[in-house]
Amino acid sequence: MPETIDIQLKKGVLGLCVLAVLARNESYAYEIASHLSDAIGMGEGTIYPLMRRMQTDGLVATYMVESPAGPSRKYYKLTDAGRAALEAQRDEWRGFASAVDALLEPLPATPAPLEEA
Repeated sequence: MPETIDIQLKKGVLGLCVLAVLARNESYAYEIASHLSDAIGMGEGTIYPLMRRMQTDGLVATYMVESPAGPSRKYYKLTDAGRAALEAQRDEWRGFASAVDALLEPLPATPAPLEEA
């Protein structure tokens, strides 16, 4: 069975992914977790502690929305600091991904040395 991308690598970019999801649309944690589970295979259990930390760090703000079918939901939205963090991390990620892509490219074939006559 082939090895998959290391879980630590996925966890390392999870914050960036959450910021990117919230830049598209304000959302509640379960919906964010579902989206990230589908997109990059990250489980719900990793999202909740991250969301609390992002709120403590001022990257996201929360507000409650009444739900007709159950308890109120806590929605998350990006703050100005969150938008700035997204821009910085996006640029950093793109540079990193380009460097990794370059390393993954096959080496050009080197010509065989010419034999001396």
